[in-house]
Amino acid sequence: MNIKDKSIEELEEVASSIRKRILEVVSKNGGHLSSTLGAVELIIAMHYVFDVNKDPFIFDVSHQAYAHKLLTDRWERFDTLRQFGGISGYTKPSESPYDYYVAGHSSTSISLAVGAAKAIALKGEDRTPVVLIGDGAMSAGMVYEALNELGDRKYPVVIILNDNEMSIAKPIGAISKYLSRKMASPFYQHMKKRTEQLLQHLPESATYIAKRFEESLKLITPGILFEELGLDYIGPIDGHDLKLLIETLTIAKEMQKPVIIHAQTVKGKGYKIAEGYFEHWHGVGPFDLETGESLKRSTKPSATSIFSKKLLELARQDEKIVGVTAAMPSGTGLKPLLEEFPDRFWDVGIAEQHAVTSMGPLAKEGFKPFVAIYSTFLQRGYDQVIHDIALMDLPVAFAIDRAGIVGEDGETHQGAFDISYLRPIPNLHLFAPRDVKTLEYAIEFAQGFQRPCAFRYPRGSFILDCDTFEATPFVLGKGELLIEKESDILLVGYGNGVGRAYETLKLLDFDASLLDLRFVKPLDEELLMHLARRYKKWFVFSDGAKLGGVASAILELFAQKNIEDVAVVSFEFEDKFISHGKVGDVEEALGLTPKQLAQKIKQKTG
Repeated sequence: MNIKDKSIEELEEVASSIRKRILEVVSKNGGHLSSTLGAVELIIAMHYVFDVNKDPFIFDVSHQAYAHKLLTDRWERFDTLRQFGGISGYTKPSESPYDYYVAGHSSTSISLAVGAAKAIALKGEDRTPVVLIGDGAMSAGMVYEALNELGDRKYPVVIILNDNEMSIAKPIGAISKYLSRKMASPFYQHMKKRTEQLLQHLPESATYIAKRFEESLKLITPGILFEELGLDYIGPIDGHDLKLLIETLTIAKEMQKPVIIHAQTVKGKGYKIAEGYFEHWHGVGPFDLETGESLKRSTKPSATSIFSKKLLELARQDEKIVGVTAAMPSGTGLKPLLEEFPDRFWDVGIAEQHAVTSMGPLAKEGFKPFVAIYSTFLQRGYDQVIHDIALMDLPVAFAIDRAGIVGEDGETHQGAFDISYLRPIPNLHLFAPRDVKTLEYAIEFAQGFQRPCAFRYPRGSFILDCDTFEATPFVLGKGELLIEKESDILLVGYGNGVGRAYETLKLLDFDASLLDLRFVKPLDEELLMHLARRYKKWFVFSDGAKLGGVASAILELFAQKNIEDVAVVSFEFEDKFISHGKVGDVEEALGLTPKQLAQKIKQKTG
């Protein structure tokens, strides 16, 4: 959509149309809502001032980029948002040439912009990276690493700081607002440049006085942090005022140096029910547009809700239990604990590295820390797991939520790799519950275990009902044979894979036994050796990557023990990133539905 020839009034109509389209689709498909509604004018202004055909448009996380998709080439396809085979809920270069970079995790944008600026400089091109980053992302250290270099190198980069929850530092009354507006004016920028030139020729004493005066002015504006890092700062400005946004972005573009534009917006703008800071409206499932009521209600409890309830129960009994989350209090179920025990549970913001490391000393001092984190986000704290927890052999428990296929969030959020990347780490013990009741036992085991450990569980509910098999407490390194038959076929399940294995077994027209592995590290060597003598055809079910996964662990053991007469087939994820879509659609595309797996077993054993 070409908007460069439109008037401000026409652009406001475009904004209204975009919001209507977003609400229409997200209310049916689900997706990110409040943040993307709040960023509409910012994105329109970006497209008006910059050239999306050549300037890198870089969105932090990119869950707020729906307006960008609608302004480029995806208006008609937008109703396929987050559906299997449809458009992604995040920026994705393979989907459109107007999407500069894949983004699904926070706080990468400024680093990407610095990298893009370096390439542009080396190529001698006239292009300007423009970044849209939310204030929540400013809690991650990676942002400041990038700002530190950018302020030193002075590459031309325009950064729009979308402040939709709180100011970085609150403006102090009318004086600050007046000065901030003046700082955005061509007159101020020209005066500043001339002053800098003048200061080079003044005596040292005069230069000192002038600089002190300039610094005193900065102290009553919220931009001192950025100015001290070597970036120019403009703001705060109204992030919904298109005229002001366009004027400010135009000035910033012409400055040809790193500039931060601090824009204040309202989350959920244009949809009264969601306007303001309501965590519920950040990411939503399908909902009634008139009432805001959710259209989907699960009859089975989610694994996250069970984790939350059980950990709260244990925390009330044991004052040594503490915990941390990285900006996901509701998503990980830690919110009730943060509210009831604010001195023992912490939300550290988007700072996974800090979250992990900070729990180490608590464990060293005799507490029992639980790190509640998504599988895909624990990747961001990997070195800290190794260096600050496992190397010290500290009893920190990692409660890994969203393990396996998570659905509509796609490649950046699928919990495929935690088994593979955690299994090689010395001192770390890995286990997984198969249902609601064994999840409670997993938490109890972690509470009493005095070494590093991690247990994983799925988004939503378990496949297996809790009354299918009798639940028993976890015992270190011990598996459990759930179904024992006389055939030579053994189905091996790990975590939620037990449920998939059981559903598959029910579709077979011949007998097979079923093992809940329970621990992938350490393996139950005694049981596995016993089963290897009885069963010669093994099929492994686990919601994780095949490379370095559960079947790999079993085969490594067999190689060590010189077991050569057992055929092991893995039904884990192949070596590729998993696309977005409803979980059932994704599983079918991967050939992992129980019906498909039963057919594969029949072919292998026929």
